[in-house]
Amino acid sequence: MLKLNPELVSALKRLRLGRMLDTLPERLVLADKQDMPLQDLLLLTLTDEIARRDSSATERRAHNAGLDPNMRLERFDKSAKVTFDKRMLAELTSLRFLESSKHVVILGPVGVGKTFFASSLGHIACQHGYDVLFTRADDMLLRLRQSRLDDSRAEELLRLTSVDLLILDDFAISHMSKEESSDIYQLFLERTDHGSMIITSNRDTAEWLSVFDDLLLAQSAVDRVKNAAYDFVVDGESYRPRLKPKLASNEATEPPRQPARKPPKAPKRRRR
Repeated sequence: MLKLNPELVSALKRLRLGRMLDTLPERLVLADKQDMPLQDLLLLTLTDEIARRDSSATERRAHNAGLDPNMRLERFDKSAKVTFDKRMLAELTSLRFLESSKHVVILGPVGVGKTFFASSLGHIACQHGYDVLFTRADDMLLRLRQSRLDDSRAEELLRLTSVDLLILDDFAISHMSKEESSDIYQLFLERTDHGSMIITSNRDTAEWLSVFDDLLLAQSAVDRVKNAAYDFVVDGESYRPRLKPKLASNEATEPPRQPARKPPKAPKRRRR
């Protein structure tokens, strides 16, 4: 490997460009072989650093958002027996819904990948520099309930309303109390025309009304989201049975046999 000038190494570190040292020797060798102009070499090394910083920033945003690193669109199992509108998915991955502050409602039965698609869109948003927050609906309602006890409600609501994209997973699973219904109404009101949401649910939007404690709040909240959202429906067989642990093919299915015991040796006769 090419040995770099210690003064160059020191200068790069002082300028906080120390990570360029990971690829700089390789780039210098390449430039020498191709007789590359100095301007092109400088552009190449700076492009490497820009790509590295962009990647680090994306990973940091995804981590802060609470996104599962394995739930990315490129990891989708194409053998899964689910159906969805591919044109709609292409539209959603363009992130035009984010640019226009619209929402996405992902509907479907249990285990078809609703959370996976929601998280995948969250990762794409992180790649494009958007701030994202992923939360299960029941966890969010619990934090809001607790925030009333320690006077942190304003801070918690700001956390939920200030991000560019809020992903609300497993919404409308169970009945909500009066306070929880009010919290959802306020959240939906705050995010209407001011930010986007992705909401996953096993229930159709028409069924959401039944989980609210207050029908009037329910109608107002659901109407705001429903009429400003893309509907993405996923149908098919649950993927989770395929994740059930199984014995490896080379593992024995019968209990191990006990080693055969050797017969005891006959006692030696004593000489008289």
